[in-house]
Amino acid sequence: MIDRDLNVTSDELHAYVDGVLPTDRRDAVEAWLSAHPDDATRVAEWRAQADAIRAHYETATTEPLPARFDVARLTRRRRAWRGVAAAAAVVAFILGGGVGWVAHGMSVASERPTNFDIFSADALDAHKLYVVEVRHPVEVLGDERAHLAQWLSKRLDNEVRVPDLEPSGLKLVGGRLLPGPSGASAFFMYEAPSGERFTLYCAQSSSPESGMRYREAQDVSSFYWVDHGLGYVVSGPNDRKRLWAVVKSAYDQLDKDRAPQGGKS
Repeated sequence: MIDRDLNVTSDELHAYVDGVLPTDRRDAVEAWLSAHPDDATRVAEWRAQADAIRAHYETATTEPLPARFDVARLTRRRRAWRGVAAAAAVVAFILGGGVGWVAHGMSVASERPTNFDIFSADALDAHKLYVVEVRHPVEVLGDERAHLAQWLSKRLDNEVRVPDLEPSGLKLVGGRLLPGPSGASAFFMYEAPSGERFTLYCAQSSSPESGMRYREAQDVSSFYWVDHGLGYVVSGPNDRKRLWAVVKSAYDQLDKDRAPQGGKS
């Protein structure tokens, strides 16, 4: 062990072997080694080991650097590849962006909702929202049919009729005013003895008159049509045959002796 009281440390011994020990410490270290043969032996072993390593790798340090490790050459190659990569990225962006934009345009054009989609979606949303209500499914109760028709006709600026669907086994629960695709909309609810509920949604529509169109959405289905400036959607449980019987009854009453658009009750 090195006697640290004499201020000769292991770091100084290693520095002595490597030839980097400060000159003013050389005499002190050599005096220490003369007085401590074990440390002198250890220093001799370190020096022999360093000489062996130096001799083994000396030829490698004098050989020219292989081209694959030439820093300047690697830098030039990296810059070249960066240029190619940048150019490729620009081309990919232009081509991909152009194709993507065209595809986007085609997708938007193909997915743009029709009046039927918007109208029937609003009607189905209203149906799903209110058929589950127990205490407040409507604003005006069914026993005020005349008031309901007059009020909603005024708000829609068109004659709104309330079909009597009791022959189809449905009692009028009542109705309410709702926002529609292009203004106010009327909403009527009917209920079967079994508890099933059907709804009639109508609002102003700029679409041309149309025949019946059918739509299903999970456990709900609906029929849609346009007549005399009003669009109608009858929705109910997903039973097309049963729903069609309700729709036919409602349609026959709504179409019978209809006044022209703008008429008031």
